[in-house]
Amino acid sequence: MYQAKVDGVHHELGTSGFLYRSNKLMYDHGTKSLWSTLKGEPVVGPLVGKNIKLNRRYLVTTTWGEWKKRHPNTTVLSLATGHRRDYGEGVAYRDYFATDELMFGVPQLDNRLLNKDEVLAFRNDDEQLAIAIKFLAKQQVYHDKIGQQRIVVLADEGGASRAYDVGDLKFASWNGNDKATDSAGRVWQVLEDRLVSGDKECKRMPSHNVFWFGWVSQFPDTRLVK
Repeated sequence: MYQAKVDGVHHELGTSGFLYRSNKLMYDHGTKSLWSTLKGEPVVGPLVGKNIKLNRRYLVTTTWGEWKKRHPNTTVLSLATGHRRDYGEGVAYRDYFATDELMFGVPQLDNRLLNKDEVLAFRNDDEQLAIAIKFLAKQQVYHDKIGQQRIVVLADEGGASRAYDVGDLKFASWNGNDKATDSAGRVWQVLEDRLVSGDKECKRMPSHNVFWFGWVSQFPDTRLVK
C-alpha cells in the first residue's frame, strides 16, 4: 500500500499485465510509465530518473472475522459483482496456491523458506528485513530493528502481524486484541496506526505480507528471521 500523491501530483495507477521477476508491474494513467509494486517507483518510461518514490503505508493480512471484531463498522466490497466470474477467496488461483511451484520464472530461488511461505516484509534505504509468518505465529511479541529503528511486532492467533516503532521500549506481552504491556508494567492501547499510553505513543511501521520467492527475487540481500 502506498500514498499515491508525491509533491502535489497524484499518480493514478492500474495493472499493466506485465511482470518483473514474477512481481506485478503497475502503470500510471498519465505517462504510461511502468512501476514496481515492491519498490513503489517507476522502472520503465518517462518518469524514470525523476526521483519519484511513493510513500509506503502499512497493511495487515487477517481474516474478515478478526477484522470485523476489531472494526465492526467497516465497509467491505461485495463479491456479488453481477458478473459471472467467481471472486470467492482463492477461487482464481486455487491450483497455484496448492503447490510450491511457480507460474513464472525468477533469476534464482532462496531455499531458506519454501517459495510461497509468507513473510512480513520491511525495507528502508539501507536494509531489508523479512520475518517468517510461521515464526511470528509462535513468537507473538517479537523485537528487532530495521536500520536504526527498533520495532516490536505483535502477532495474533488469526495470523495478523502489526509492527510499531518503539525506540528503547520493550514489550512483555499483549492480549491479542487491544492491550499490550511493556517491561515496566505499563499498559498500552493497541490501535491500527499506533500504540498509546497516556501522552506517549509509538507509530505503526510500514510493512506487509508477501510470498518469500517474490520478495527475495527483488531484494536478494534481505535479512531473514525464521
